[in-house]
Amino acid sequence: MPPSSASTTDAAPKPAGGTGGVQSLERAFDLLERMADAGGEVGLSELSAASGLPLPTIHRLVRTLVACGYVRQQPNRRYALGPRLIRLGESASRLLGTWARPYLARLVEETGETANMALLDGDEIVYVAQVPSKHSMRMFTEVGRRALPHSTGVGKALLAHTPPEEVRALLARTGMPAATERTITTPDGFLAALEQVRAAGYAVDDNEQEMGVRCLAVPVPDAPTPAAISISGPAGRVTEAATEKIVPVLLEVARDLSAALTTASARG
Repeated sequence: MPPSSASTTDAAPKPAGGTGGVQSLERAFDLLERMADAGGEVGLSELSAASGLPLPTIHRLVRTLVACGYVRQQPNRRYALGPRLIRLGESASRLLGTWARPYLARLVEETGETANMALLDGDEIVYVAQVPSKHSMRMFTEVGRRALPHSTGVGKALLAHTPPEEVRALLARTGMPAATERTITTPDGFLAALEQVRAAGYAVDDNEQEMGVRCLAVPVPDAPTPAAISISGPAGRVTEAATEKIVPVLLEVARDLSAALTTASARG
């Protein structure tokens, strides 16, 4: 998914009086989001310039976040997101998976195949929800399982709109081990596959993670964190002809799930 960005004018913290909230809390969460947008590490002067807040205010807020464990200071004096956010992130991922289950159940009902939801967590794919197919021969991916993006349909769906240089950097960090003889194992090959995803509107794992298994995946538009949903099944059932019928259902469910998440976020 494309990295989020915001101009100082558009994303400057709103006065507490306009939202009925507590200004210091709004500012603190704004700083955490800006740190995440910056790649997880940033200097105080950069935060000040991006947020429009004076440096003393930034320093006071960051010092409080450090004391709470949500931010940590690096040896180079810059600040990074802290370890206590991991617990919150894991809980949020489980909740996102819970919200998604009815939509995955609908996918199973309409396609007959196992449905999954996955997130991009750092450089890895993590599966956060699954509803199994009713067929006796079905695919099973354990919730919580992690995989490398280059060999999965959800990985392709999640990275399809990421700038090529960022994709290359990710692949350099993870490597591209072959899970099967069909796995894409070169950066150029993977970038070409992502171009196909952008053109088609959906991603395919064609025996690349496990022989005999095909997976179709699409991103969830405007999800609060990069997310994708997929169906997977035996290659003998998830054929090219079946793909033509399954993909529109995947896209429709992804849009409906996105709308539900947007509504929930607005209420929150």
